[in-house]
Amino acid sequence: MNVMCGIVGVTGNENAVEMLMNGLRRLEYRGYDSAGIYVNDQNGKDYLVKEKGRVADLAKAIGEDVHGSTGIAHTRWATHGQPSVANAHPQVSADGRFYLVHNGVIENYIELRDKYLQDVTFKSETDTEVVVQLIDYFVKHDNLTTLEAFRKVLYLVGDSSYGFLLMDREEPDTLFVAKNKSPLLVGVGNGFNVVCSDAIAMLNYTHDFIEMQDGEIMILTPEKVDIEDEEGHHITRLPFHVSMDASEADKGTYPHYMLKEIDDQPTVMRKLAQTYFNDDGQVTIDDELLADLQSADRLYIVAAGTSYHAGLVGERLFERLAAVPTEAHVSSEFAYNSPILSKHPFFIFLSQSGETADSREVLTEVNAKGYHSLTITNVQNSTLSREATYTMLLNAGPEIAVASTKAYTAQIAVEAIIAKALGEATQQVAAADFDLRPQLGLVANGIQALVDQKERFEAVAKDNFVDQRDAFYIGRGIDYAVSLEASLKLKEITYIHSEGVAAGELKHGPIALIESGTPVIGIITQERTASLTRSNLAETAARGSHIMTIVTKSLAKAHDDIILEDVDEMLTPLLTIIPAQLISYYTSLLKGLDVDKPRNLAKSVTVQ
Repeated sequence: MNVMCGIVGVTGNENAVEMLMNGLRRLEYRGYDSAGIYVNDQNGKDYLVKEKGRVADLAKAIGEDVHGSTGIAHTRWATHGQPSVANAHPQVSADGRFYLVHNGVIENYIELRDKYLQDVTFKSETDTEVVVQLIDYFVKHDNLTTLEAFRKVLYLVGDSSYGFLLMDREEPDTLFVAKNKSPLLVGVGNGFNVVCSDAIAMLNYTHDFIEMQDGEIMILTPEKVDIEDEEGHHITRLPFHVSMDASEADKGTYPHYMLKEIDDQPTVMRKLAQTYFNDDGQVTIDDELLADLQSADRLYIVAAGTSYHAGLVGERLFERLAAVPTEAHVSSEFAYNSPILSKHPFFIFLSQSGETADSREVLTEVNAKGYHSLTITNVQNSTLSREATYTMLLNAGPEIAVASTKAYTAQIAVEAIIAKALGEATQQVAAADFDLRPQLGLVANGIQALVDQKERFEAVAKDNFVDQRDAFYIGRGIDYAVSLEASLKLKEITYIHSEGVAAGELKHGPIALIESGTPVIGIITQERTASLTRSNLAETAARGSHIMTIVTKSLAKAHDDIILEDVDEMLTPLLTIIPAQLISYYTSLLKGLDVDKPRNLAKSVTVQ
């Protein structure tokens, strides 16, 4: 099984090795523990190199003689079979004719292996090897062409999740591509074509990509892209253009992507203000979307991880500004334990990548029931974007670090924009009084003031977090929602056990975990609950905790630690999360950890 892995392929370019390796480097954010490459020079020579570890380890293993004009490459996340050279991709048929890389999970691979491949000696523990051996089996035993055998295997694996990229030594300039529930794009070049899990991987070589739909097969040669549906009928589909500059996915002078992406946030706020407001300061969103939102009697925000935490803030924004009941749900729970829906529901999907498998499971059911939906995502033409009724883009630029930062704040800002538009459409006083566009300017300035204090946050991390085993963020209402995300940032990249706790719940259990010196950070931005949260902090201090505060200027006291610029109370999450992001970053850095690629995690979760 291969979860969140990266696929790249190229046909028709003499620099295939360089292109494939650069593509793998671009996809390192997806999480992996081994990598491999196969290339063919069209003149009878081909090369397979695989390594456990990082792409850099694979690069060292590639000799100067390795060359080719067509090839495939892969980064693998081991979930079935340990990380090893044998389990790394590409996987190879027993006779060395077929080479396959694969993202996803083949649910019935054991049954298929036992039915067709009892005479085959397997060299790996992967479901992928079963697939490539099956292709070889049907070519030999049923006298099928490679394409026919490939199609038959796709039929046999059924509704399993997969992104397949196949090469046949006897057709060395051809790539066979198929997908189901796992993202793949085909890039169109001048005299060459490419395949990738994410457009970022190939932006140095092309900006024109063709979407691939579930169940389709694409056959690529240097000069041609053929698309066939499940029945073999030919399909014509024009490429779409990705305007993003490849340099946007680079770290530049930054030591880590995460620090760059934290610093990007003021720019993101300003860009969203430019994108979704007209010259008169009025919100501009799709009229049909606004009408659909107005007709809904309840909004359901569906998301996972950091996006879910953004949804918790959105829940409050929609209820406060638009007076529409709103529920935020974890997508993996909603998919199999959905609540009783209202009569006229509307669904909002939050996803940085637009490929979150759990959320897509919910969207598939939503579409089957005929409900309308909106995807808020950072990735144009992603699966959730294509399959929802509407899409709004975050316009945050590539987010490469596993720990999400700017996507979180962008999601909240877009939720605020929609909530204001909906509230104004339904004549809500709260929305009319919510002067959002200038507020986003204040937010941008407030974030800039915080990110300019890096040395201070590095000192906070060194003095208060590096040597700790546990930490707690607490808050009430919207501050509690931020506490959950702040805690997630810390545990994700520092491996410190951290919890976000509703401040009033401390005495109902969590306070038992407080020990001498345990950091407890209180987030205080809401006038109504400020004194209550301060009392809760004092309760932990009485048990020996080391308390810290993140407070807006109007509520600050002399002894507070981190003072934020004043913005509208509903937008304070856009500021309060910044200190938590920086503290987490510097704590991870000072502990000598891999900031951008924490253990056991990946950016894009494409299977359930």
